Amino acid sequence: MEQVNTIYKGYYFKATPLQPAVDILIAELGEAGFESFVETNEGVSAYIQKEEWYETILNTITILKSDEFEITYTFEDIEQTNWNAEWEKNFKPIIVDNLCTVRAPFHEKPNTKYDIIIEPKMSFGTGHHETTHMMIQKLLKTDLKGKSVLDMGCGTGVLAILAAMRGAAIIEAIDIDNWCYINSLENIEKNKTPKVKVYEGDARLLKDKQYDVMIANINRNILLNDIKIYANCLNNNGLLLLSGFYSEDLSLIKKECALRGLKMKSKLEINNWMLAAFCL
Repeated sequence: MEQVNTIYKGYYFKATPLQPAVDILIAELGEAGFESFVETNEGVSAYIQKEEWYETILNTITILKSDEFEITYTFEDIEQTNWNAEWEKNFKPIIVDNLCTVRAPFHEKPNTKYDIIIEPKMSFGTGHHETTHMMIQKLLKTDLKGKSVLDMGCGTGVLAILAAMRGAAIIEAIDIDNWCYINSLENIEKNKTPKVKVYEGDARLLKDKQYDVMIANINRNILLNDIKIYANCLNNNGLLLLSGFYSEDLSLIKKECALRGLKMKSKLEINNWMLAAFCL
């Protein structure tokens, strides 16, 4: 009999070779409903809310059937009280461009200009994934002082928190997932960035909103669907940062942006993951 306070499923994947297997796994598992990922030396750990889980959930994960990779996995129920122990076991601090550290409360305080403390729980966005890492890199090089900023699909709130630390005047963060909404609120309080306002929902919340800088680190399909909304919310000379898609999808993203009057300004790429910056 299952314990009533068990609300997560944890999957532990071992992959050979590691890349690009881990990146593909994270992308496909994210599409299937998994909400949090921690890369390990052997592969990746993935977590999903118990109520969202079903027995055949891995049937759509095509990489598991690929002959190019050897992937094995185990899974288990995780009690709510054991969640912190799970991610503490694997969560290592990261440093981006020697300027920004993303760490857990139990890590030693770093000597970097920006020190972000994150308790990710079931949320995505610890800085370990290439897309979050690139977003941090881009925000570190973008003038945010006095700007209005949106973090769409905020996960842990790490990018919104960095925007606040970088001097943005108005910062709003949105995520459709309740765990992410709650976790962002916790992390905002922990980092003493009360300027960040968090909302639970999707792009429909953007009606009549305008921003100088918009961040959307989600996935290709959501981006393609919502770019028209982002374009309508971007101020003149504003900046739209898109990530969460592969390099082969860039042409689709550029085409949709062009239809909305957006021109690509720059791009970053790490391990086939892309970040593209657009402006009106």
